[in-house]
Amino acid sequence: MPDRISIGRLALVGVGLIGSSFALALRRAGAVGTVVGSDRSREHLDNALALGIIDQSAESAQEAVRDADLVFVAVPVCSICDVVGQVSAGLKTGSIVTDGGSVKAGITETCSRLMPAGSSFIGGHPIAGTEHSGPAAAFASLFDSRRCILTPLPDADPAAVTTVTRLWQAAGARVSCMEPHHHDRIFAEISHLPHMAAYALVHAVGTADVEGENVLSYTAGGFRDFTRIASSDPAMWRDIAIMNRPSLLKSIDGFSGSLADLRQRIEQEDGPGLEAFFTIAKQFRDGIA
Repeated sequence: MPDRISIGRLALVGVGLIGSSFALALRRAGAVGTVVGSDRSREHLDNALALGIIDQSAESAQEAVRDADLVFVAVPVCSICDVVGQVSAGLKTGSIVTDGGSVKAGITETCSRLMPAGSSFIGGHPIAGTEHSGPAAAFASLFDSRRCILTPLPDADPAAVTTVTRLWQAAGARVSCMEPHHHDRIFAEISHLPHMAAYALVHAVGTADVEGENVLSYTAGGFRDFTRIASSDPAMWRDIAIMNRPSLLKSIDGFSGSLADLRQRIEQEDGPGLEAFFTIAKQFRDGIA
């Protein structure tokens, strides 16, 4: 790896789990000087200060980005472009803006257009998280050995891409680059669809009428493990579902087809067909590194 990277001033717009963990990871690596934070929640800002995640709090995103070398926008995906539009005029020459949103095409294209001359936007997606939120849930090792996908446009400044890459590496992540639309199609399948399926399953079971029983009171390890992600922030996943709507609808259609196939085999008491279906799924699952 190249010589250790360090930036003087980091602005966090959003001091939740991802933004706060990024700051903590960079502090652990000695890769950041001053961290300034802004957030819609005063409680989050106060907690981030008390926990040593940020050094200063700002009253607005525009104030936070002043003189920042790197701006990390860690807000719900539907708000990222609005935030970048609000702060772009206040960026210093040479500053870099990146984000942590899990939908990339629209965000990368829009935010890149919003950058003033001399500044860069490099879309990013750290593939890490928990079902918890807020600065109190943050920890420095969240990104250790986890993937982070960057989605720079073809005309992005190579030096800015290198800087963001090295900072994520300093935070512990394994970094790769991907075309934004390709990213969204992949993550509709492996991230967004599983969350939709978990929410749908809990909703279906929770509203099931089984002779007046509270069905969820009987759940055990399997159900709880499978549906853990349904405890994630509903507002965040609302935004992701809307922002990645075209790719996610294709993924849901594919899943619906598999579920319909499974239902037909059950209805027909097709034992060999069921075993074949489960065997193929098991082979796919066992092949995940």
